Amino acid sequence: MTALTVFVPRLNDELWDAQQLVRIWQQVQEAGDGAEVTFDFSQCDFLRPNAVAFLGGLSRLIRHRGGKIRLLVGTMRGKVEANLLQNGFAHAMGAETPAWQGNAIPYQEHLAQDKNKIIDSLKRDWLGRGWINVSAALADGIAGQVWEIFANAFEHSKTTVGIYSCGQYLPKRRELLLTVADFGVGIPSNVRIYLGNLTMPAADAMRWAFTPGHTTQPQQTFPRGLGFELLKEFVQKANGTMAVYSHDGRANIDRKGETYDNFQPFFEGTLVQIRLLCDDKHYMLSNEVAATSTTPFF
Repeated sequence: MTALTVFVPRLNDELWDAQQLVRIWQQVQEAGDGAEVTFDFSQCDFLRPNAVAFLGGLSRLIRHRGGKIRLLVGTMRGKVEANLLQNGFAHAMGAETPAWQGNAIPYQEHLAQDKNKIIDSLKRDWLGRGWINVSAALADGIAGQVWEIFANAFEHSKTTVGIYSCGQYLPKRRELLLTVADFGVGIPSNVRIYLGNLTMPAADAMRWAFTPGHTTQPQQTFPRGLGFELLKEFVQKANGTMAVYSHDGRANIDRKGETYDNFQPFFEGTLVQIRLLCDDKHYMLSNEVAATSTTPFF
């Protein structure tokens, strides 16, 4: 059995941090099936939800492939350990302490395509805690489009270990974060196969996937690609960002627009990161404006 020790660094949610997560994935890949992987947190003083969801899914993948994992709790700094206890990651990995609400959107392992459960959780735990002021109709629409991230992962990624999510509210920065991760077939690979163009640049494949109405599901009877028009507009109006890393491609949406790039190192899966700025505005759908004088609005 191969023994591997992974030193987890400080991880935020920028491009560099995504690259570090992927390099951890690559270390595990190189160790092979049946590896015994130890996660050492001595170099880590902060973990954003992208790292929590990613490490949780990676741990399940290691076990699925016949390996073992060890989390060196003794190497965790106080804030890191408290965060992993609060959001439920530690409990999912075997700790006796149950999660508590705090400012975390709970770490969850989604093994079945339960639309109602996931949407209800998004509206309750992410948009419904008062951190960002959205109308009920807008919350329904946003949760429905984030559900599409899960649905596409279930239907297209061919994941063998489910889908992982986690989030957090950072009060000092007034940022609301949500991450969804899977370890299946990535977006560029699906698009290349569907279009019959195996040399298609990853950036072009990501752009194609994010075009409204495009889908790689041949049986689809209604348009449902990764367009996410409402979600993208909301992210932009809330001064946020939405970054998607998949295989060798990256999509980034912010108030400046949309960009699609080739991404390295290669990652066999998809990582979606949503960051919203929680300002004092009240956000609503445009068709709700006539019924209220609240401003500013979405």
